[in-house]
Amino acid sequence: MGTYTRQPIVSVLGHVDHGKSSLLDQIRGTSVVAREAGGITQHIGATEVPLDAILAICGDLVKGKSFKIPGLLFIDTPGHVAFTTLRARGGALADLAVLVVDVNEGFRPQTIESINILKRYKTPFLVAANKVDMVPGWRKVERVPFAAAIQEQNEAVREELDRRMYAVVGKFFEHGFSAERYDKIQDFATTVAMVPTSAKHGVGIPELLLMLIGLAQRFLEADLKVPEGPAEGTILEVKEEKGLGPTLDAIIYKGVLNRGDTIVLGSAGAPIVTKVKAVLRPRPLDEIRDPQDRFDSVERVTAAAGVKIAASGVEGALAGAPLREAKARTLKTVVAAVASETVPKVETSDEGILVKADALGSLEAIAHECKASGTPIKFARVGPVSRRDVVDAATVGEPLHRVILAFNVPVLEDAKDELLKHDDVKVLEGDVIYGLLQAYQAWVETREQELDAARRLQRPYPAKVLFLPEFVFRASKPAIFGVRVLAGRLRPGLPLMRDDGKPLGRVRSIRSGEEVVTEAVAGKEVAIAVEGVTVGRQVEGGDVLFVDLPEEAARALRDQPLNPDEKETLDQIAEIKRRTDRFWGM
Repeated sequence: MGTYTRQPIVSVLGHVDHGKSSLLDQIRGTSVVAREAGGITQHIGATEVPLDAILAICGDLVKGKSFKIPGLLFIDTPGHVAFTTLRARGGALADLAVLVVDVNEGFRPQTIESINILKRYKTPFLVAANKVDMVPGWRKVERVPFAAAIQEQNEAVREELDRRMYAVVGKFFEHGFSAERYDKIQDFATTVAMVPTSAKHGVGIPELLLMLIGLAQRFLEADLKVPEGPAEGTILEVKEEKGLGPTLDAIIYKGVLNRGDTIVLGSAGAPIVTKVKAVLRPRPLDEIRDPQDRFDSVERVTAAAGVKIAASGVEGALAGAPLREAKARTLKTVVAAVASETVPKVETSDEGILVKADALGSLEAIAHECKASGTPIKFARVGPVSRRDVVDAATVGEPLHRVILAFNVPVLEDAKDELLKHDDVKVLEGDVIYGLLQAYQAWVETREQELDAARRLQRPYPAKVLFLPEFVFRASKPAIFGVRVLAGRLRPGLPLMRDDGKPLGRVRSIRSGEEVVTEAVAGKEVAIAVEGVTVGRQVEGGDVLFVDLPEEAARALRDQPLNPDEKETLDQIAEIKRRTDRFWGM
């Protein structure tokens, strides 16, 4: 079995709107951006750029240089960057990455999220310091290297660009990276190269491509030598195609895939075993997601390649899951390997939240961020939010963990019906990881306040009231009469006593006018319903009544911040109680 040098897989990532797709458009010479909803990438795509196209774009920059790699395969990730965790045997799928940073806006939350992922997977990357054309005074030039474009600018523009570049350099330093403009770097092994670009006008694209093939050749040459063995890949997306039925978009990163091969695919259940009916390959400089030209139907593809595969029974395949070719004798082994690789690598605990995501990579990326923020996970699953998820979340012991984070997935109708039965379960939806986690933290703060308020209402509190004799609405069953709260807080559910210590019935409810209230504070006049007493027997107009506090509650209240009236009322209650129990409440 021979070996060959495959093209490196390059992931393009960064904050939404910083120009990732526009950058690829310049390389492709197409205009996918114009066709995207709102100009934001909706699905993942893959674009193949052959070496001869790169050399043509680079022009004089590559004179006298030779390259062994056959080209570059770009993965265009959605703005939420979760697909940078598309996996190749548990590691990152991408060999290299381009981090797009708006040189005027600098670091944004998704920039930081991207850097954390690159750091975690130890992926070599360079920076497209984009939107240089937005620097005030920039003189428009199109489709030229940055070195030529900067010659056209006056001194003030150059200085302003330098200032903005160094602000970004400073941010990289804060995150543990040494970064510098590409033409000022001595050692590419220790410094991240920053290429100033304008994706809008095609400035800096030649240097960016040259840096990428140079990095690949210098640091990845050994890794890119692969055997012509069975195909290994990662599923990007499952979608219905007119005339073909359900198809798979996939990246083949190792080996050779032929029409007619048996393949094993990761799914939510047991792995799917099926046969390849057709291998469809986008033409170079086009891409799977939205090809300008029709696909070429081919007999075979060698890694690395983005392909569409037509095969039966692929509907249940998972985005981000492995694809493996299997011969008859190795089928059992391959199925077992795919099954183990499709299990999300997520640390779960007995107590925690529930996470749902659209792909294994997204699930693992969220889990990683949850761990970093100290948020435990009890359940982690790929797919839409279902009734089972809501039921599972409702059984979690800690109220602040009765949450489902739904990343890029819908909430099914049966789940919505189940949610109506569980008002303490919260579903938070989003397609940006940091946004989801921020929403969870905000919800936790609000929920803590709600729970604290509910606990405070349940906590016994000292109160002293005066029976207003002119307001007797019912003498018994229950007795309903007016009182003025002299001190403290009167709440339903607590028993009353007279000032001689004689116990009375519980306060069933409190009304202020027509409204039922949960609390009446000092100075309020309200009507109370009291069980087990009759006006004129146990209680009568003009009586001063106290809340009959349990002894444990009285002890606990000593540590609470009480106002002087409340403290005095607590002391009076203790004094009444100590007539029969000298050590009460001590």
